[in-house]
Amino acid sequence: MADSPSTSRARWLNRTVVGIGLASLFSDWSHEIATTVLPAFLASMGAAAAWLGVIEGVADGLSSFAKMASGFYTDKLQRRKPIAVIGYLVTACGTASFGLATAAWHILISRSLAWLGRGVRTPVRKALLAAAVTKETYGRAFGFERMMDTVGAIVGPATAFILFAALHHNYRRVFLLTLIPGVCAAGLIAFFVREKERRPVAHVSFGERLRLLPRPYRKFLVAVGIFGAGDFAPTLLILLATQKLTPTLGPAVAASVAVGFYVLRNIFYAGFAYVAGGLADRFKKQYVLAAGYALAAVMAVLIVAAPMTIWLLGIIFILSGMHVAIAETLEDSFCAELVGEEHHGMAFGVLATVNGIGDFLSSIIVGTLWTAVGTNVAFGYSAVLFSLGALLVLRTNRSP
Repeated sequence: MADSPSTSRARWLNRTVVGIGLASLFSDWSHEIATTVLPAFLASMGAAAAWLGVIEGVADGLSSFAKMASGFYTDKLQRRKPIAVIGYLVTACGTASFGLATAAWHILISRSLAWLGRGVRTPVRKALLAAAVTKETYGRAFGFERMMDTVGAIVGPATAFILFAALHHNYRRVFLLTLIPGVCAAGLIAFFVREKERRPVAHVSFGERLRLLPRPYRKFLVAVGIFGAGDFAPTLLILLATQKLTPTLGPAVAASVAVGFYVLRNIFYAGFAYVAGGLADRFKKQYVLAAGYALAAVMAVLIVAAPMTIWLLGIIFILSGMHVAIAETLEDSFCAELVGEEHHGMAFGVLATVNGIGDFLSSIIVGTLWTAVGTNVAFGYSAVLFSLGALLVLRTNRSP
């Protein structure tokens, strides 16, 4: 007899999945508050705009390589959860320490510390999540976690604006208050998440561990890397909307509309992450992931070929939220399916590093092409890589 929907839900929506989802929400809530007011805080110090780029670039680079190191190391441990708790605490304290800064280089140190903790915890969190559910429900579990994380990304900026006004533009108090949701995230992992007993992998070199990862997984990484090299930051979409709308709406209104579109994108991202997870558990994951990559290609083609009206820009932002929801949910759940559970930490760490390198390269390349030769070439470049990534991921099978 078929399982009822409530029985099926109970199998994956367990205490650990809920705890990890809530931890993602609270942690993202914490650092999104800080991220929202950080540019203005740097400006109040008289720091040049270039400092923001340096801070984000260095922090993202450290985070990417911390993910790989953490994944490699934690597979050899019998208990991974303490590493995740430490990572969440380091992120919370690093973010709150922005309030102690008196110069831009202080922010660089604090942000790097926070993102180092974020990098350490990411593959561990994903491995804990994968171990808490069956292979048949990976999609829904990872989709739920992505949805909760994105809710934090919506609540965080709104909280920042409320606190900034209520505290009379006192940056330091706003940063200090980020400690509350940040510590709550660590507490949820420590006291709510249950870790299954596991047998640690035998000690081998880093290179040998890479070679132990199956061939389909390595083919999958190539597709992810090519797609990621074109997957530009959403801030470039905000800039595009602002520039295209300024002639008709004026700079102030155009900027406000662009930010509104970004919020709309995050709402679709949050809502569609769970939908994508459900699709992943019903259809072959490479097909659903390829569809997400194809949506990104459609978005880029619209930017290149269609007239930039306010309605079309809204559609572009919606497609952006949908394709990111599918990509992030399916990349994680497909990764978990392609690799044995004993190697999940390493696999998630390498995947996160490939994504981090792609994020770093894509925005630089697209931004440079935009400045040098215009938006058509810049976003055309992305459309080509998005399409190629979709074709390659379709060729990835679970068996060699």
